[in-house]
Amino acid sequence: MISATPPPGVTSLNPGRPSAADRQVLATLAAQAELELRQNILPFWLNHTRDRARGGFFGVIGNDLKVRKEAPRGLLLTARILWAFSAAHRTYRDPEYLEMAKWAYDDLRIRFLDPEHGGVFWTVSAAGKPLERRKQIYAQAFAIYGLSEYHRACGDPEALEQAIAIYRAVEAHAYDSAHGGYFEAYARDWRALPKGTRSLMATDEPKSQNTMLHIMEAYTNLLRVWPDAGLRHQLTELVERMATRVRNPDSNHLHLLLGADWAPRSHEISFGHDIEFSWLLAEAAEVLGDPVLIERMKPISVAIARVTQAQAFDGDGGMFNEAGPKGLTDASKHWWPQAESTVGFLNAYQLTGEPEFLQTCRRSWEFIATQMVDREHGEWFWARDPKGRVLERMPKVSTWKCPYHNGRACMELVERSQKLLAGPAAKLE
Repeated sequence: MISATPPPGVTSLNPGRPSAADRQVLATLAAQAELELRQNILPFWLNHTRDRARGGFFGVIGNDLKVRKEAPRGLLLTARILWAFSAAHRTYRDPEYLEMAKWAYDDLRIRFLDPEHGGVFWTVSAAGKPLERRKQIYAQAFAIYGLSEYHRACGDPEALEQAIAIYRAVEAHAYDSAHGGYFEAYARDWRALPKGTRSLMATDEPKSQNTMLHIMEAYTNLLRVWPDAGLRHQLTELVERMATRVRNPDSNHLHLLLGADWAPRSHEISFGHDIEFSWLLAEAAEVLGDPVLIERMKPISVAIARVTQAQAFDGDGGMFNEAGPKGLTDASKHWWPQAESTVGFLNAYQLTGEPEFLQTCRRSWEFIATQMVDREHGEWFWARDPKGRVLERMPKVSTWKCPYHNGRACMELVERSQKLLAGPAAKLE
């Protein structure tokens, strides 16, 4: 059963220095995560995914590395590659990473930006011609995320201008001025879609946690490079809405779908989104820099991690995928919740100093290293089913399968572990 009552609350939000045992765990995590990032994940994308003949990336590559050269290509794939290699270059100053980021930036700029109405298209053909031109707000968020990170990495002013332009389009058309938050989708010219239209995110509800979670993430990154007062106000409001309306305060799970007035429209639980939200919430508050907001969000972040630890964490170190009011509904273990769990539990350790959170992070990483990493073809498998079998039919590269979750997790593990090892005076960038 999925209990509506969360486990006991936070025991400490004044963590001390890591113990000798914890320091050893942190040092090992940092070393192994960096090795995985630089010798497996990033090389896979550099070596296998670029369409050298037509530009951009191949839309689908199978688990066996067979390329579907004529498969359509999604904005999410390009924007997430842009983010991952921009972040990697910002961290390591490797010219090969910058070249890949520039390749992705050119793909987004040339083939996905809508020159007539602004914003970005959802998909293009293998040759780069627009296919699905609807303005899915989820896609706009990832365009902002990738473009702002590219600007962070190399200082390109045009990329920042494009990120700001998409932000302004989202605010002009998708912001709900009556209730706050953001709607799901619009026609190409930003007109409202007919009532009941099913969005490209497989819902006909007006709002979702998934879209607003990633707007929060994108706005946080944009604020790092563009400290605009209006952006700060909108991000602060969204953090509040996510913490109080999208999060169920009784269960510390996210409502996946919502009405315009925030009424819950679903009962499913996505453990991956819960644990991802737990650390992105704390990050957004930190970047906003309001001490009161930071202190208010910390216990919420920890409470979500604690519930996820109690309800989703399997004995083998993996994290289950989904549940409902009566218990697990999907006991498979997908690549991205595993990646997010490592960051979420390490974040909870940073906030509390509780060794149990660090041990959960360690065990999650060990599950990834032994069960999710593809030692034959590279990168990570999409998922293992409840019996532990690899889902061979699922692709290694697609609109949804990209180096964003796992690449980011590795970079976060390295940076956060090094900060903890350096002591309380160290700061995350």
